Amino acid sequence: KTSLASVVSTGNFNSDFFVTWSPSHVTTSADGRSRSLKLDQESGSAFDSNDMFLFGQIDMPIKLVPGHSAGTVLAFYLTSDQPNRDEIDFEFLGNVSGQPYILQTNVYADGMANREERIYLWFDPTKDFHTYSILWNLHQIVFMVDFVPIRTYRNHADKGVAYPRWQPMGIKISLWDGSSWATRGGKDKVDWSKGPFIASFANYTIDACVWKGNARFCRADSSGNWWNKAEFSSLTSKQRRWFKWVRKYHLIYDYCQDNERFHNNLPKECYLSKY
Repeated sequence: KTSLASVVSTGNFNSDFFVTWSPSHVTTSADGRSRSLKLDQESGSAFDSNDMFLFGQIDMPIKLVPGHSAGTVLAFYLTSDQPNRDEIDFEFLGNVSGQPYILQTNVYADGMANREERIYLWFDPTKDFHTYSILWNLHQIVFMVDFVPIRTYRNHADKGVAYPRWQPMGIKISLWDGSSWATRGGKDKVDWSKGPFIASFANYTIDACVWKGNARFCRADSSGNWWNKAEFSSLTSKQRRWFKWVRKYHLIYDYCQDNERFHNNLPKECYLSKY
């Protein structure tokens, strides 16, 4: 799978990432293989990748904030950081003890957002590490939970739908206070007496085209850019079954079903194929 284009990550947080917010709230194991972020009354915390990427797959095993985590948000996302930004988001919305965790996903393309979907996770994501993945290629974006596809966003650029395909993106991970909106629309705020709130990360892989200033290089059909191959241009039949299962039993909000919000004028991609 490796060539010049593709980097299979070192798996060492100290080599692949740098701390961008509150170093005192970021703890990394001696070997660099695991890391945790802390949120308390004083501060949240965050780290970013050293490199920018254009297409690839990122797998990030995460153990979410246990116990009463209402109001907290853990974000794991790719972003281009440009005014017309592209972004691929996982946001884990904390909950009141005993309630299911909500995973919100979103896609920004050419600066436009408003593409939220929400699912309930079908397991307790605080008990153990589960792998959250983003596959991003010329054909599609696939959000996966333990390699089960929960959402796709296809490249329908030929039909006038914006798609992230030219701007490189960096990986960002942050833990912060989202009291104003995260849990039940902001009804359940962070209860600081239940803190500190800690999320953990380990054993990640980044297999992606490192941005060196040449989009053509990352878009090329080379052995290194395995993710652009035809077999990754859509979901496999097995993935489609899983995808339908998630949509049927675990989806709780889909912007493409929110006629009220879009005044009965849903975005174009809502009428196009998902795989």
